[in-house]
Amino acid sequence: MAAPGATLVWLVDAGALSGAALDAYAGWLGESERERCARFVRAERRRQFIVGRVLLRLALGRLLGVAPRSIALRERPGNAPALESPAQHGVGFSISHSGPWVACAASSMSLLGLDIERIDEGRDVLALAEQAFGPAAVSQLRALEGSDRLRTFYRMWCRHEAHIKLGGPGAADHAYEAQGLAICLSAAQPLAAAPDLVVLGPAALGILS
Repeated sequence: MAAPGATLVWLVDAGALSGAALDAYAGWLGESERERCARFVRAERRRQFIVGRVLLRLALGRLLGVAPRSIALRERPGNAPALESPAQHGVGFSISHSGPWVACAASSMSLLGLDIERIDEGRDVLALAEQAFGPAAVSQLRALEGSDRLRTFYRMWCRHEAHIKLGGPGAADHAYEAQGLAICLSAAQPLAAAPDLVVLGPAALGILS
C-alpha cells in the first residue's frame, strides 16, 4: 500500500553517474522502455531517460513499499509512462529533465505534473513570454527588471509546462529553486503540505536502491 498522504520530489545530477553505472541501470528498463531508449541519438537524452526511469522506480518503491526493480512501467507515446505493476489507484508521478539534471515527483494521493528548467540569464524572456503567454503575463513581466523578471518568467514557464503534463491547472502549485533551476510541481488534489525538494548526491541512486 502507498503511504497515505506521501509526496516525494527528488532531483539528481545525472551527469555525475559513471558510464558503467548508467549501463547497469539500463538493465532496469522494461521492453517498451528499451525500445524507446534505443531510438535516442543524443547520449545526453539517453542518460536523462535512463536516470529518470530509475529515479521514478526508486520513488515509487519508497511510496509503495516494493523493490524498485520489481516495478513495471509501459511507454505511452506522447504521454507519461503507465504503471503496470504493482497495480495501484490514486498514485501520481511525473518526470522532468533539463541539461544534466533529472527530477521526479511521486504521490500516493494526487496526480502530478512536474517541470524543471535551467535559469538562463542570456535568454530574451520577454520575447519568449510574448510567444507563450497572454497579455496579462507579458505586462506583469514588463513591469519587472533584472533578476525579478528572469525568475518570474521561469516560474511562469515551469507552471505552464507542469499544467500541460497534469492535463490542466491543478488544485495547488509548488515552486522551488535549486541548482540554478526553476521547478514547479502541480498537484491535481491539495496536498497536506508543500513537499520538500530533496537534492540527491552523486551516489544517491545506489544508496536508495
